[in-house]
Amino acid sequence: MKAPLLTLDKVETRIGPYHILHGVDLVVPEGQATMLLGRNGAGKTTTARTIMALWRASSGTIVFGGREITKDESPTIARLGVGYVPESMGIFSDLTVAENLRLAAISRRIDPKRLELIFEAFPAMKRFWLGRAGTLSGGQKQMLSIARAIIEPQRLLIIDEPTKGLAPAIIANMVGLFRDLKATGVTILMIEQNFALARAIGDTVAVMEDGRIVHSGRMADLAADDALQRRLLGLSMSAHQ
Repeated sequence: MKAPLLTLDKVETRIGPYHILHGVDLVVPEGQATMLLGRNGAGKTTTARTIMALWRASSGTIVFGGREITKDESPTIARLGVGYVPESMGIFSDLTVAENLRLAAISRRIDPKRLELIFEAFPAMKRFWLGRAGTLSGGQKQMLSIARAIIEPQRLLIIDEPTKGLAPAIIANMVGLFRDLKATGVTILMIEQNFALARAIGDTVAVMEDGRIVHSGRMADLAADDALQRRLLGLSMSAHQ
C-alpha cells in the first residue's frame, strides 16, 4: 500500500449534544481513490466535514501531507491543496457557470487544459457556460460543484455523493474523469452509494457504522465478497448496479 496522504487517528466529533464520530481511524493512501461507504447516518458526511474543519474534531488528530491540520481553519486546509465537493453542492446560484468556475480558480483565470478536461466529462458545462447556475437541473448543479473543485490542481479531493441526480451516461463520464485525475497523482476520498462507480474507481475502502470505521482494505476484495458486503452494508453490490 502507498504511503498515506491523509490520516485520521481516533477522531471524535460532537455537534451540540450529539456525539457523532467515536474514534475514527482512517488512512487515505496517496495517489489512490479511497471509498468511504456505510449506511445512512453512519457518520460519513460528518467525517468529511470534520476533515475540512467545517465541524471541529473534539479530540484525535488529522494529518495531511505530514502536517497536522486538526486545528487549522477551512481556508488554510483548502490552500494546502484539498478540494471539497459537499453533498449540498455549494455553488453560487446567481452567478453564471463561467463565473462560478472563475471564482474557484486561484488567479481568477482558468487553465484551458483544465477546462477541456471538465467539458469532456460534463458537456453541459460548456452548453450552459453563460447561463445562471440557479437555472441548472439538480444533476447539472452537481457537475458544476465537481468542476469547481477540480478547476485548480488539487492534492486531495473529498467528494460527498457525486453521482446523486446524474444520468448513467454522465456517471460513465465521471468514472473516466476520476481515473484521469488519479493518473495525474490526485488522491480521492469519496462518499458514494453507487457501487458500480465505487468498484470502478476505488483502490481502497473504509466502511463506517455508528461513527466508527468497522472495515478497511482493498476495494477489489470487498467487491468480490458478497457475504462481507451484506454483513457490512446490508446489501449486495451485485444487486445494486
